[in-house]
Amino acid sequence: MKIYPVILSGGAGTRLWPLSRAVMPKQLLPLVSDKTMLQETALRVSGWPGLMAPLVVCGNEHRFLVAEQLREAGVTPLGILLEPVGRNTAPAVAAAAHYLKALDPEAVMLVLPADHVILDNEAFKAAVERAADLVSRGALATFGIVPQSPETGYGYIRRGALADGASDCYQVERFVEKPDRSTAEAFVADGGYYWNSGMFLFMAAGYLSELAKFNPEIASAAEAAMRTGYRDLDFCRLDEAAFAACPSDSIDYAVMERTRDAVVVPADIGWSDVGSWSALWEVQRRDESGNTQRGDVYLDGVSNSLVRAESRIVAVVGVENLVVVETPDAVLVAHKDQVQRVKHIVDHLKSKERTEHLHHTRVYRPWGYYEGIDAGERFQVKRITVKPGEKLSLQMHHHRAEHWVVVSGTARVTCGETVSLLSENESTYIPIGMNHRLENPGKLPLHIIEVQSGSYLGEDDIVRFEDIYKRA
Repeated sequence: MKIYPVILSGGAGTRLWPLSRAVMPKQLLPLVSDKTMLQETALRVSGWPGLMAPLVVCGNEHRFLVAEQLREAGVTPLGILLEPVGRNTAPAVAAAAHYLKALDPEAVMLVLPADHVILDNEAFKAAVERAADLVSRGALATFGIVPQSPETGYGYIRRGALADGASDCYQVERFVEKPDRSTAEAFVADGGYYWNSGMFLFMAAGYLSELAKFNPEIASAAEAAMRTGYRDLDFCRLDEAAFAACPSDSIDYAVMERTRDAVVVPADIGWSDVGSWSALWEVQRRDESGNTQRGDVYLDGVSNSLVRAESRIVAVVGVENLVVVETPDAVLVAHKDQVQRVKHIVDHLKSKERTEHLHHTRVYRPWGYYEGIDAGERFQVKRITVKPGEKLSLQMHHHRAEHWVVVSGTARVTCGETVSLLSENESTYIPIGMNHRLENPGKLPLHIIEVQSGSYLGEDDIVRFEDIYKRA
């Protein structure tokens, strides 16, 4: 049996604001270790006998970050499927199933969200092996996490009778929505309920067959999106129109709650979906006072708190049960019991048409990244880093001029018909309306300071004429 990990890397993770944002969601962040959650997930399923290279499904806007993070982790994916719009897990997994079935009609899919923590990898492997035995006989398996507490933030799975031929796996009796506190306590006391992990193992053909039976509209739209998709550099793009027309639904609702072949495999694997700051505090190593800290942090008389500093010293004195998260453009202070209300902050930022929920001051691009340093009326200052051998698009601006100063490295600058090389401490000027391009021909990163001036400085004032990354 060949098992193909399918890593779902969509979603914005707004409950971990201000660290997680739309263009840099939690799966692309190093939350628990020095590796991002996507990297941890990809490495978790690398090197197993019988496991193939992972297939990653992500949104179009995250494609270059996903590819770069996998490269940094030393993981070569089977492919990267790009969703033009988010349509929940059922369509995403259906597209992945078509992709895999075309390669291997007997393909088995291990569906894993990219943003989960699993602390006991050996127990996870054992659970997958138990599930694989059932899948070989036609089952669609989900992994039920043995509950450690009466959590109200998770859905639950009620187990039924023992699955045929299994001593510790069960038929699914029913899925249960997130309960209130007293109901969750009753579930844990009962012993027959598990947290719904959102992880699955099934044959690609079996999933597609059940999806066509119970939700033919999703099945046909996903098939069309895959069939009429196309290659773009190292990515596989699903057809935009077909996928956008697909109904949005989860695997649970579309298939697992309706099929007669659903089984639940109990898994005690140190699992968390890290759905809030308090959940992140739970899975991190804590000091003798119950604190977890990261970055330049000073604590005095603090207990049972999470404190994270991204760009400056954060000093916390004489408090308990707090979450304090600092980024260059935002600070969150919340009681651990109230962190679910972080989503209200994001809603407020959206309603005020602010940008702090969208991106950080450092914005990643396929060629490197830029960081906002200062801004005011009719001017903006950025620090730009271009990776060796990379280049920005050939472009122009209608409303702004730019001054570039090379801090380190070598820059090849195209300005109109002129191409020149600039070294450290040299500078150039790009007038309004002039075609221009910045490249790094060297072997070291190129760092420049850019000063923009003009009547409008938005990122949408870019007209691209040529781009090696095929951006619009």
